[in-house]
Amino acid sequence: MNDTQHVLCLNCKDQPGIVAAVATTLRDQNCNIEESAQFHDPFSEQFFMRVVFTPLSDEAKYNFAQNFTEQAQKLSISWKIHDLVQPVKTLLLVSKADHCLNDLLYRWRTHYLNIDITGIVSNHDRHRKLAEDRDLTFHHLPVNPENKAEQEAAIQKLIEDKNAELIVLARYMQILSPEMCEKYTGRIINIHHSFLPGFKGAKPYHQAYERGVKIIGATAHFATGDLDEGPIIEQETVRITHADTPKRLQLIGRDTESKVLARAIALYTERRIFLHGQRTIVL
Repeated sequence: MNDTQHVLCLNCKDQPGIVAAVATTLRDQNCNIEESAQFHDPFSEQFFMRVVFTPLSDEAKYNFAQNFTEQAQKLSISWKIHDLVQPVKTLLLVSKADHCLNDLLYRWRTHYLNIDITGIVSNHDRHRKLAEDRDLTFHHLPVNPENKAEQEAAIQKLIEDKNAELIVLARYMQILSPEMCEKYTGRIINIHHSFLPGFKGAKPYHQAYERGVKIIGATAHFATGDLDEGPIIEQETVRITHADTPKRLQLIGRDTESKVLARAIALYTERRIFLHGQRTIVL
C-alpha cells in the first residue's frame, strides 16, 4: 500500500454530477485516483461512493478537502476522508471462548489486519496471559446482575481514554445496553454463531443437529439495541451432513466465525462499509 493513500467515502441523494465533481476536484488538486466504486440504491435513491486516492504533493490532500467542501454543499453530500495507512485503534472484548481472539491476534501480528489493539477486555480472567505475552493490556471486568451497568461504564471509559474507534465483540457473551450501542453506532462489530436469522439462544449447534440442517454459518454484524438484529456486514455458510456431530459442528463453526469476523474487520479498516438504515452497503 502506498504510504500516502487516502479514501474518500461519500453518500447523498443520487443526482447528475457527483462522480464528475469528485474526479475533477481530485485532478485539479493534484491527487491521483487509484480505485473507485459506487452504488445507486434504486429504492431509497441514495448514492454511495468510495474513492482511494494518493495526493501527489504535501498540500494536495488539504487543498482537495478545502475545494470539495463547496462542491459537497451544492450537492448535499455527506463525506469523510480517511487515512488508509493509519491503523484503526481497536478494543477487543471476549468471554471464555478464545478462537476468534487467537485468530485476530495472529492476523494483527502478521499485519493482515490494519488495527492497533488498545487492549483486551474480558469478563473472565483466563486470557490474561495470552494478552500479556503479546504486550497487550488486559482488563478483567467480571459481570454480574448487580455491577453490569458499572462494568459497561468502565468499558466505555477504556474506549474514550484510549481513543478506540472500533469495538470488536470477539465472542463476548454479554449483552450491551441499547444506550451503548446507540452511542457507538456503526463502531461495534459482533460475530454471531449462525447464518442469521437462525438458531438463537443456548447450544445453537445442538439445535442445528437435532433439526438435521445441511448448512451452518456465521454472521458478522454491527451491534444494536435489538439483540443479533443489527446491520449485517459479512456472512459465510458451510455445507454439512447428517454424520456431523454437535462437536464436529462446533469445530467447523469456530473456524467459520473466526474467518467471517476477520473479514468484517478488514472491510471496516478499508472503509468499505456504509451504514444505510438497517442495511450495509459494502464497496
